[in-house]
Amino acid sequence: MMMTGRVLSLKLAGRAAVRLCSSSQLKPSSPSSPNSSSRTQAEKQRRRREREEAILSNPHNVSRAVIWSQKETIVYTAETPPGKKKDTSLPFPTSYSPEYVESSWYQWWEKEGFFSPEQHERVPHRVDQTFSLCIPPPNVTGTLHLGHALTVAVEDALVRWRRMQGYRVLWVPGCDHAGIATQTVVERRLLREKGKHRQDFTRQEFLQEVWKWKKEKGDEIYHQLRTLGASLDWSRACFTMDPGFSRAVTEAFVRLCDSGLIYRSEGLVNWSCSLESAISDIEVDSKELSGQTMLSVPGYENKVEFGTMFTFVYPVEGQDGEVVVSTTRPETMLGDVAVAVHPDDPRYQAVHGKQCRHPFTDRLLPIITDPMVDMELGTGAVKVTPAHDHTDFLLSQRHSLPRLTVIGGDGTMTPLCGQWLEGVKRFDARQLVVDALVEKKLFRGNKSHAMTLPICSRSGDVIEPLLKKQWFVRCDDMAKKAIQAVEDRQLEIIPHFYTKTWKNWLSNISDWCISRQLWWGHQIPAYRVELPNSTDNPEQWVWGRSEDEARHRAAAKYGLKAEDITLTQDPDVLDTWFSSGLFPFAMLGWPEQTADLQCFYPNSILETGSDLIFFWVARMVMLGTELTGQLPFKQVLFHSLVRDKHGRKMSKSLGNVIDPLDVIHGVSLERLQEKVKEGNLDPRERLVAMEAQRKDFPKGIPQCGTDALRFALCSHKMQREDISLSTSQVLSCRHFCNKMWQTLRFTLGVLGQSTTPVGTLQETTPVSSVDRWICSRLYSTVLQVEQAFEAYELHTVTSALYSFWVHNLCDVYMECVKPVLVQTDTEHSGRVGHVASTILYHCVSMSLALVSPFMPFITEELWQRLNPFRPGVAVQGSLCLQPYPCSSQLAHWHFPEEERDFLLVQEVIRVARSLRAQCGMTKEKPAMWAVCSPSQAQILLRFGSAVWTLSRISSLHIYCPQIGDTHLPVHTTPPPKGSVIGVVDHTCQLHLHIQSGINVDKQILQLSQRREKLLPKLEKIVCRVQSPDYVTKVPAHVRLQMDSKYLIPSKNVSRFL
Repeated sequence: MMMTGRVLSLKLAGRAAVRLCSSSQLKPSSPSSPNSSSRTQAEKQRRRREREEAILSNPHNVSRAVIWSQKETIVYTAETPPGKKKDTSLPFPTSYSPEYVESSWYQWWEKEGFFSPEQHERVPHRVDQTFSLCIPPPNVTGTLHLGHALTVAVEDALVRWRRMQGYRVLWVPGCDHAGIATQTVVERRLLREKGKHRQDFTRQEFLQEVWKWKKEKGDEIYHQLRTLGASLDWSRACFTMDPGFSRAVTEAFVRLCDSGLIYRSEGLVNWSCSLESAISDIEVDSKELSGQTMLSVPGYENKVEFGTMFTFVYPVEGQDGEVVVSTTRPETMLGDVAVAVHPDDPRYQAVHGKQCRHPFTDRLLPIITDPMVDMELGTGAVKVTPAHDHTDFLLSQRHSLPRLTVIGGDGTMTPLCGQWLEGVKRFDARQLVVDALVEKKLFRGNKSHAMTLPICSRSGDVIEPLLKKQWFVRCDDMAKKAIQAVEDRQLEIIPHFYTKTWKNWLSNISDWCISRQLWWGHQIPAYRVELPNSTDNPEQWVWGRSEDEARHRAAAKYGLKAEDITLTQDPDVLDTWFSSGLFPFAMLGWPEQTADLQCFYPNSILETGSDLIFFWVARMVMLGTELTGQLPFKQVLFHSLVRDKHGRKMSKSLGNVIDPLDVIHGVSLERLQEKVKEGNLDPRERLVAMEAQRKDFPKGIPQCGTDALRFALCSHKMQREDISLSTSQVLSCRHFCNKMWQTLRFTLGVLGQSTTPVGTLQETTPVSSVDRWICSRLYSTVLQVEQAFEAYELHTVTSALYSFWVHNLCDVYMECVKPVLVQTDTEHSGRVGHVASTILYHCVSMSLALVSPFMPFITEELWQRLNPFRPGVAVQGSLCLQPYPCSSQLAHWHFPEEERDFLLVQEVIRVARSLRAQCGMTKEKPAMWAVCSPSQAQILLRFGSAVWTLSRISSLHIYCPQIGDTHLPVHTTPPPKGSVIGVVDHTCQLHLHIQSGINVDKQILQLSQRREKLLPKLEKIVCRVQSPDYVTKVPAHVRLQMDSKYLIPSKNVSRFL
């Protein structure tokens, strides 16, 4: 639909935006929608340009790059046949090496069937509950990138967690046949290797070539999934072109046709002239043009100009007037059939019912009235091209207008255009039309015009909206049921803010074109009927599960003998999204009522990227509900998109995708650059991609290992912000792996020296205050993990586990118990040491189980080495089948008072270490005074050993100025003068007695700098506290917090005055 107007009216500047093609008839949008969409697209394009310029500026600036050094690689060399258990009796390597750790375990897990739901019957702690899901099937053409790795990491964490809880778990792997993508890849390969096009083969010969390629390529994705540690049931692996799955696709099509939900009709579709096929919305990219731009188009030797608005006129029949027309696609004017105006527009009252004369076909174009026309947009008149514009197509339906197709499926002009244009390529015809308009003195000029160009992501061709007879799915009623399911809380969408998006999209859904003009895919099980002695009958179609069934259906429909009917199967195939929409139940054997279908359907959850909410998730819900009578899953969990360090979505078209195996095994910068060159990027995109790599990975990507990558991915808050993953984050998680490794080395050393067996969890009672604290911290961590897992807040789980292992277990408890474990000369010290070693064992053992869903390889390796020290008989099998820790089994280890009190101890230790650092102390252990309240004194006395050990002091003296009658064994002597002072809070100060003397000038400088930082904070707090409404408007608990904030910096500042 193009803008028009009379000569006397203002000439149109041009449309605000060019509509993208849709695979079905679009509903009219509000007048503001195109402008809003244009602004949104323009903003996205502006941000993209800014990011590209930031990458290209300051070339080779690597200041932001991660600094790393190559770690020693330790290799597992023991002879272990594939599927045999790894030998963990070998000497324990001194440091963590992912190559050593990740060797052999997966083959053993898979061979033993640990990932199969049948394993459930052999699990002692099993429960009668089921957890099932499918992996979003990746395209068989490609390889996994970090976005896929995020999906795997999240889903496998949930799967392993439920399996360890004793659930009957099924996680099904699969691959999508990816119709257009696969066919395109194979066609390019045949042209490159054999110099042949698809049309040089029969359909069956070509399909044999595709299957041959699939066998070579198909295992690559499955290898990546195994490397990522995905605990999938490989015995149930599902490919969408497998015979069983193909039967399900045929059954779905036949049932939907029988119920009237699939119909054949003429409609506008996204058409790729290069592929000569309709394509889906998700395969259409939007290219923003700021104005006149020369672009390469498949099939054209020279670049084609886009982003230009051409203006010409239509003469008004029977009058002297003429109508001004502006369009970016003058070649389509041969298909104009009308001019539309708003019925209430006073400018056009006189021309209602009049006609314009087409300059080339001499056809008369009626001037029609319709309230869809926006009077305020342009001149308030639009020309109507129904066969090449979605909104114009709707107008043609309302006004019974003809639909003239002037561009064919191969991208050439049709005979309707006349001999002078017939067979000419559409963009070559553009200039011929303009020249002809100039010759007829109807051309009024052209100018640069910003626009959005729809591009086929598979071929790079410019999308052409074409009128085709296709098969469509009627979506309205199914969409209403999908909306109702969410509103009735039968289907839960997480995060919940996506429910609004869900409703908005499904409320405005169009019918879905499912025909694709390809050879690779599920050939549509519909047959055109030719009746005997019939010469000129309209299209007649039947469908069936086989040609024989379709023939009998036709015979019954037309009252003829089956043998008298000729059937021709539709050569088209079904949209790939149609078959993938059946995945949750087709993978379980539907339409047969298999044991798997009865046990695992509906699936428990669907976890996928938020960008698939429309193209896959909604269609699964609609098809599943219609075909099975049940929702395909009970919950939908969306994660955010993975972006690169520059904020760009990871995309093959940008050349910024990262293979997870390159992060796991490491890769050189040279190899990364080679991969970009191997891609099909335009020169500028290649330049940006390679420069970004040089900046981000100047030395390549270090070997990080699977466990570190998975933990890093799950550490992001996936349900809100997009994920910008950096190598430094993954390296940090590798350092965590080494921390775990060294923890076990220490633990094995302690247990190996003990002559007393480790006590059970139930019979172990902590003795010291530090023991009680770490036990209670373990309980609180398990409780936090339980709650976060149930809410699918995996970042909270990983944060809690990291904090416990590093900050509680390693930094505090292990340091505190080292002296205890050495002193075993008395009966009491021996008993205390045994309790400490038992607690250490249970903390490490339980932590390994807690971390296992995220880091399956290192936890299996360490657990197997710790297993011989288990109380009682060592457990056979794998950690992945052990019970997941629960808070109820640790209830007797909950000591909230110790946890609360130890917060003061940690702050005292922090301030003491800070004072040591200020004084430049490394080996010295000075005496320390704590000037504090009586209640604080009691806490510090209870945790005295921890304060001494972790603060690295020779002695702790406690002084309470306001001790009164409180009977505490404390020193009443104040700290010596000249001590270095640190403030813990408004009632506690530390005085470090430095006997060897300190650098006074350096101390003054440091204290002056601290004072300058503290004064602005203090002034800000004072300003808030002294405001007139502070007491009346600020709640009491907030005022209490503010008072505390005020007292601490004021105490600090007073030291410097």
